[in-house]
Amino acid sequence: MELRVLQYFLAIAREQSIVHAAESLHLSQPTLSTQIKNLEKELGKQLFIRGGKGARRITLTEEGMILRKRAEEILDLVKKTETEISASDDVLIGDIYIGAGETDGIRLIARAAKQLQTQYPGIQFHISSGNAVFVRESLDKGLIDFGIVFGPVDMTKYHALKVPVNDTWGVLMRKDSPLAQKSAITRHDLWNEPLIVSQQESAGGQILQWLKRDPEKLHITATYNLIYNASLLVDEGMGYALGFDKLINTTGDSSLCFRPLDPPLETEMSVIWKKYQVFSKPVAKFISVLRESFSSTGEQTQS
Repeated sequence: MELRVLQYFLAIAREQSIVHAAESLHLSQPTLSTQIKNLEKELGKQLFIRGGKGARRITLTEEGMILRKRAEEILDLVKKTETEISASDDVLIGDIYIGAGETDGIRLIARAAKQLQTQYPGIQFHISSGNAVFVRESLDKGLIDFGIVFGPVDMTKYHALKVPVNDTWGVLMRKDSPLAQKSAITRHDLWNEPLIVSQQESAGGQILQWLKRDPEKLHITATYNLIYNASLLVDEGMGYALGFDKLINTTGDSSLCFRPLDPPLETEMSVIWKKYQVFSKPVAKFISVLRESFSSTGEQTQS
């Protein structure tokens, strides 16, 4: 399977037309059609559903959708590798890829990134947001260099650098909600209220353990992957969202407010990277900058 043919395949998937894809690739239609037929023959699977007479649009089969995802990952990884290898020994340039969940702790990563970028303007940072599953899968596939994860780390697979701040759990609610009159929210306050929880936590995570109630007896009205979307559900009166502080602006004209939990609940976070991997020069440099920056922040926090 050639990289060139994968690029052809992605062009057709994007354009949903062999004619338009051939034009964008500056190939003849017969040449492109032959390349794709050979790819289907090589894989032993049909990748596209061709339209009938009068229907020029083509769509992906289930196998085609799988290949599209993998082809995008493969070509992204090839591009990343080419950039790392071609970097000059004298000039530090390149890309650093980070996967992270939603956390205010990303500010500390940003400070370190700014420090490195000020010294080496040729370095670019790329941030992808997602849950823990997304971050670890991307890290294991080599699609990102670092992951920011919450809670314990599998030290048999990853190196970890603890972020010197914790995320604080609480409840996002409308300012006109009954619980908004309280300075902190107890578990009993939430037992009979409509709750909006993260998809990861809904499977029995830290917050459900804190609630100390059978999940089947809780009134979970919705789950979320991104807290911003959850904040819209809260604003529309669907319930109380459980999440981290400082992610949604509740100041000024906002109709929302945030209240911490009582007893308090905090989550540690770490920057992780795969063991036994060969780093590009920008990635190796960033690790040292992170260590220095976190050490300085930790000392300030303790004083």
